[in-house]
This record gives sequence, structure tokens and C-alpha cells, in this order.
Amino acid sequence: MIKRLSRHLGWAFHVLLRPVLYTMIGGLVTALIVGILYLNDKPNLNVWHEVVLDEEFSTASQVDSFEDYLKLEGRLFQELETQIYAKVPDAEKTAVNRFNKGSKTDLSERSPNWNRTFTLSPDNPSFGVLLLHGLSDSPYSLRSLGQQMYADGAYVVGLRIPGHGTAPSGLRRTTFEDMAAAVELAMRHMKSTLGNAPIFIVGYSNGGALAVHYTNNAIVDTSLPAPAGLMLISPEIGISPAAAFAPVQAWIGETLGLKKLAWNSVEVEFDPYKYNSFALNAGILAYHATKLIRGQLTDLVDRGHIDKMPPILAFQSAADATVEAPVLISELFDKLNDGNHELVIFDVNRVYDAQGLLAKKLDVKSLMSGAPRLYKVSLVTNKSQVSEATVLKERPAGSQQVYTSDLEGKWPRDVYSLAHIALPFPPDDPLYGEGDAGPDQDQFVRLGSLAVHGERDTLLIPISALTRQHWNPFYSVVKKKTQAFVREDGD
Repeated sequence: MIKRLSRHLGWAFHVLLRPVLYTMIGGLVTALIVGILYLNDKPNLNVWHEVVLDEEFSTASQVDSFEDYLKLEGRLFQELETQIYAKVPDAEKTAVNRFNKGSKTDLSERSPNWNRTFTLSPDNPSFGVLLLHGLSDSPYSLRSLGQQMYADGAYVVGLRIPGHGTAPSGLRRTTFEDMAAAVELAMRHMKSTLGNAPIFIVGYSNGGALAVHYTNNAIVDTSLPAPAGLMLISPEIGISPAAAFAPVQAWIGETLGLKKLAWNSVEVEFDPYKYNSFALNAGILAYHATKLIRGQLTDLVDRGHIDKMPPILAFQSAADATVEAPVLISELFDKLNDGNHELVIFDVNRVYDAQGLLAKKLDVKSLMSGAPRLYKVSLVTNKSQVSEATVLKERPAGSQQVYTSDLEGKWPRDVYSLAHIALPFPPDDPLYGEGDAGPDQDQFVRLGSLAVHGERDTLLIPISALTRQHWNPFYSVVKKKTQAFVREDGD
């Protein structure tokens, strides 16, 4: 009986199940091949994608001081000239290519070159500010805040994070540990320069992750200079879980020799201060950074050290396609003890919301109601659902009371939300701001306000780059709150 049943099962497998199994395997293989072909279907790579510069800083560099970091950076930009600028093919020498010498978007000869580390030093600085820009960006992104802080008496260092300011290939090998090592060098330099004066860190996007990571380390390792406070703009505390699969794509690309799989996107390099092409490694290090930081924060809570966190002022757009805004609340702010912390949220334009055109990205109502929180919450939002006028709603830490005040600024009629990239740029930014460029600016395009209409697949510049909001109509809120923050927490 058992033998007969075994024969029947064997027959069923061979006749019925094996074809199904083979079909499933064939389908999976086909899907894998189609997926690989899809991921590899990108424009051809150019010299700025393939040439990795040798003089970039890493943890293996023989660099022990900030001064040596700057010397290495000087050699790096000389190498950029000889290995990339000098080797751009004639076919790529267009008016919008930042690597085409003399093009409207080639700003390498400008002084200062905002792609490089910069310092602003008043005669008698009363405090220090270290600026950490975002992933694929450059020190330019925090230039306006740096100049504001300098005018207020700060010694300012705008650090060029390793892998940035040169060519997109710079992010193919750079690790988060390389970036963190550069931040530590800069903080030690600021401490030696300023003595006992307070030092603040401003971190934008990935720079925000670096700021929190450094601070977490400084709480544990008291030999590190402790920051007096953190100012975070669209901080990278959480990103899409899909980034966890990036190493698989990278492994497939290396195994099959498909170089394009090392890139998440390959675009025309028309932005003088930001890479448009995005290396897959950049997404991998961002995912690694968020896991690392969240683990550090959990450990600080478990050990009872979270109360050593310095005051934090954070700015976040309710609509953000780059970072997960709710994670900033759940994994950072909700873990903090009372310590003069403030979260500032820029809401979506509720006029568009009232028309049923928006998908809500962040539950801002719950932040302004319910049980008291241990941090202050401020909200920039419409005065009403049908008004483009704006108000600032502020809910103090430990309170259920909400105070409302009118703002001078209002929503531009054609702007339905801010964006991850918009928060640190004022309306008058010469590249990313609104309106026409001033008489001393001759960029090919004003990226913040270029609005064009025509047929698809006609422009060299992707339409998505033109429709995303680049500047902050409510930058005055950022300016006033950062100025108040350093005055209150630097005393």
C-alpha cells in the first residue's frame, strides 16, 4: 500500500508538479533578466561617471588635521582638471554641461568656488558653525545660512563632504565612515580655533545624519568636541526601505560586468553645485547611515544618556520624497528628553488640499494636538483652507496651548508644497531662487524659476528637475529661528 502510494506521488510530481515547478523557475529567471535589462537601460556613461579620482579623502588617507584635509582637497581639484575636465569628449561640450570648460554652468573658475570647503572668519568670533551639506550636493547648499551666521559673529566652516563637489563618480566609493572622519577633523579644528566658544553644527539631509552621528559619538567619547546645538534641515534619519536592495543590484552589476547597474540614475550634468546622476553606492551608504544612527539613539535611550543630547532645532517639509519625515519624529524627537528642542514643519499648501489635489504626506494635526510633547512644535501653514496667506502655529514643549501669529510671506500661487531640496535656499538665491538672475549672475538657467512648456523628450534637462520646488518662500522663518537658537543656546 505504501509503495503504491509512493509510486502515485512520484507520478504526480513528474506529470503534474515538475512542469509547474519548471514554469515557475523559468518565470523567475525571465523576470530577473527583464529586471536587469530595465535597470541597465540608462544613457551611456561618460568620463565623469567612470573616472574615480585618487586624491579624495578617505579613512585610509594620511591626513591628521584639517589643514592637511584642505591640502588634499587642493590636489583633488587639480586632478579633477586633468582627469575629467580635460577629457570631456567634443560631443559633450554643450552649453549645459558643468564639465565643459567655459559653459554657462561651469563655475570652476569662480571665486569662491562653492564646490569646495570654505571658511568665513570674523575678527573676534563669538561662536562657531560647521555646515554639513547633503548627499550629491556641495557646500553651496548652506552658503546663505553660513553668510548669515558669519554676519552675526560666527566663525564658519562649510565642509566639502568627501565624494562631493567634483564629479558624480566621487560617490561610487566614498563611505559614510569616510564622511564621518572628515566631520571629526573639522570639529577638532573648530575647537582648536575657538577654544571655549560654543560650536553649532548645521546639517542638511545627509549632513543632518552626519551631525546626529557625530553628536551621538561625542556623548559617548568625551574626547570629541561637543556641539552646543544642532540645526537640522530635512535630516536623513529615515529613508525608503527599498534602499536595502541596492547592494543586490550592485552585486549583479559587478558579477555581470554591467557598469550602468552601479548607478541609480544617469542624467545630464547641468547643475553646477549638485550631481544629477546618482551613484548606487550613495543610496547604500545613506541606508547604512540611517540604520547606524537609529541604533545609536536607541542605545543612548537604553543607557539613560539621551538627556546629554544638546538642543536640536529641526526643519522638515511635510512633503518630502527623499527622506521619511515621520521617522524624524518617531526615531529622534520622540526619544528626546526635555532639552530646548524644536521641530519646525512646513505644511503643504492647503488651498490645493481643499481642491482634493494633494496626497497628505505627514499628519501635522496630531503634532499640534493631543498629549503634550517634550519638545516644541512649530507649523507654517495656510491661514485657512482657501487662503494663500500663512501663519505660524507654535506649541511649546509640555503644553497643549497653541499660539498663532501671522506671517508676512504667503504661498506662491503655483506652488503646492515645499520639497526636500527647497528648505535651505532663500527666494533670492542666484541659482535656485525665484525670478530672473541679477546683473552679476549669468548662469544658463535660473533653476529655481524656469517654467517652460513644450513637447516631452525634447529638453536636455529632465522636466522633473524643473517642476520640483527649489527655494523656500518661508526662508525668513529659518533665518529667524536659527538666529534665536544660537543666541539662546550659545549663552
